[in-house]
Amino acid sequence: MDSSSGSRDKKSKDSDCGEAKEANRAAQHFVDFTEAEEDLVFRMHRLVGNRWELIAGRIPGRTAAEVEMFWAKKHQEK
Repeated sequence: MDSSSGSRDKKSKDSDCGEAKEANRAAQHFVDFTEAEEDLVFRMHRLVGNRWELIAGRIPGRTAAEVEMFWAKKHQEK
């Protein structure tokens, strides 16, 4: 086995771990959406649809992934 292959596997595992940490961070932020943020997400979605990056750009400190996760969670509850 070639040593470069082993380092690629490690990088892949590190990348997967980083993605999982990012998802966990996004999940934690879901709980922290304020009523004003929720209102803004709903109003912006009516205007621009599923353009999460655009919506998140209007909410300081929020990522597109967080906004999309919030939207999906709210629509699961209905």
